[in-house]
Amino acid sequence: MLRIVAFCAMLAVGGVPLHADVIQVDSAGLERLRADGVAVIDVRRAEEWRKTGVIDGSHLLTFFDATGRYDLDTWLPALAAVAESGEPVALICRSGKRSGRVARLLDEQFGYRHVYTARDGIVGWIEEGRSTVERP
Repeated sequence: MLRIVAFCAMLAVGGVPLHADVIQVDSAGLERLRADGVAVIDVRRAEEWRKTGVIDGSHLLTFFDATGRYDLDTWLPALAAVAESGEPVALICRSGKRSGRVARLLDEQFGYRHVYTARDGIVGWIEEGRSTVERP
């Protein structure tokens, strides 16, 4: 039954499943999730936010530093302040690779059961002419 629900959710947002509970979405799907009140988490670094801007209303929570390291003890509580494990969350990075890795981690190890990741990241978002705002 859960797989049917996950498949229906995938169809509803135009996504492709990465894992049973991780769904890859395109920019239109991300926009629909955002409009439905799903928290959008931008996992890029500050210099990346400054370069491209960010999606209005997204939460800026850097996951990987410039050398590829991360600190779960700091990052997970910051995420939980925005979206607890029972709530849906959508992740975005530059191209979809980092957000995909973080999404699988949240799903497989930290109990997040409704995780979406932007397939083409902020690059795809901008290429489609969607707006960004300067980093606040």
